[in-house]
Amino acid sequence: MKTIRYKSAGGIVAQRDLLPHLPEAETYLLLLDRPGRAEVRLPKGHIDPGESAEEAALRETSEETGFGDLRIVADLGHRTVEFDYKGAHYIREERYFLMELLSPRQIIRPPKDAKQFQVLWEPLARAGDRLTFETERLFVKDAVTALRELPGS
Repeated sequence: MKTIRYKSAGGIVAQRDLLPHLPEAETYLLLLDRPGRAEVRLPKGHIDPGESAEEAALRETSEETGFGDLRIVADLGHRTVEFDYKGAHYIREERYFLMELLSPRQIIRPPKDAKQFQVLWEPLARAGDRLTFETERLFVKDAVTALRELPGS
C-alpha cells in the first residue's frame, strides 16, 4: 500500500460578541458541517510549499468558512493522524491555532469549499461533542485550556 505524508494546518475560531445573531453570554466555536461525508469538522487544509503553518491555517480557515478577518491568538500544537483512504495509507501532521474573528467581514469562498462546507456556530460546551474525529475533539480541549489562559478571561 502506498504511503502519503503531508502537513496540514487549521483554525479553531472562538467568538463571543462580534456576531449579532449569537447570544453574547456564551463563547462559540466555528465548525464545518460536511453533509456529503456526514462529518462535522474543524477548518484545515494542506500547507502549500513555501507557506508557514500560520499562513496556511489562516488561508484555509478563511477559504472554508468565508470569514476573512481572522487573527491567531495561540498555537495549539500538532498531532499525527494515520488513516487509510482509497487504497493508500496517509500520515498527516495536523497543526491547529486558536483564532479570533476581528470582524464579521465575509470573503467569497472558492466554489468547491462553498459547496462542501456549511458553517456552524456551536456553544463551546457542546462543540467538541459535535466533531466527527477524536483528534479534532482533543484540539478543542486544548483550545478551551488556551482560552482560559488568555489575558482578560
